Amino acid sequence: MSSPASRKKLGLLLGCIGMCMFAGTLPATRLAVTGFDPLFLTAARVTIAGCSAALLLLLTRHKLPPRGLRLELFAAGFCIVFAFPLFIALAMMSVAAAHGGVVLGIMPLATAAAAAALAHERPSAGFWLVSVAGTCLVLTFIVRRAGIEAVDYGDVFLLGGVISGAIGYTLSARLTAKMPGWEVISWSVVIFLPLSAAATAALWPAAIASVPAAAWAGLVYVSFVSQYFSFFVFNVAMAMGGVARMSQVLLLQPLVIVALAWPVNGERIELETLLFAAAVVATVVIGQRMRVKRGAQSN
Repeated sequence: MSSPASRKKLGLLLGCIGMCMFAGTLPATRLAVTGFDPLFLTAARVTIAGCSAALLLLLTRHKLPPRGLRLELFAAGFCIVFAFPLFIALAMMSVAAAHGGVVLGIMPLATAAAAAALAHERPSAGFWLVSVAGTCLVLTFIVRRAGIEAVDYGDVFLLGGVISGAIGYTLSARLTAKMPGWEVISWSVVIFLPLSAAATAALWPAAIASVPAAAWAGLVYVSFVSQYFSFFVFNVAMAMGGVARMSQVLLLQPLVIVALAWPVNGERIELETLLFAAAVVATVVIGQRMRVKRGAQSN
């Protein structure tokens, strides 16, 4: 049996891999909305992921999830399958991927709060202090990069993405205590497959033949990686290391998004970004050493 220390290290490694997979979401969505309407994009990505999940569940001959878990699966799916992708797609219509990435930097703190409320985790005062410090670094990065200006609809949509993502991550982690992480995301997307398939057909673009290749590439990424396979990895990481602790790994996501936005979206990366990246990495390293008490989860 693996020791708690090695299990923690493996969970951290998987969390970092999952974070990098998630980080491609905003740059890929930014590409996708150049050719697809946000509503169609949201429906299409769920449909593609749902078909993949349904095929996998059929091949592995999995039975339907227990009745007691279906409502929670629906709630988790609503947050991470419907609400988060839609908010992000709407935001990417008006803000740059790098800007969106740094705004998502407050998600770790939101996820830790959701874990305390929904997953009965009790982070120490030191953990909260480090999380707040990391969040302040990210918010400072936002102000220095974009300047202090009126919040537009893009930022409001990003805030909606933060809230829905935090709740969705936490509910998914609760479910991984009762079923494998890949089953959690699989059933989450399958539940919404009938609705998403109908919406995809209804919203089908009239000029789909003229959609650029870059938009198709973005759709493929957000469908297979962002919406499905990334959760295979991150759900396991949260089950091994806890929601609050893995949420701190997400502090690195804004900097990875900025780095990806350079080659993918043509957004320049600056020395200041690298300096903030180093500072945020430091908060994550310190945060991993702070205590997080994991209580019993409710049924």
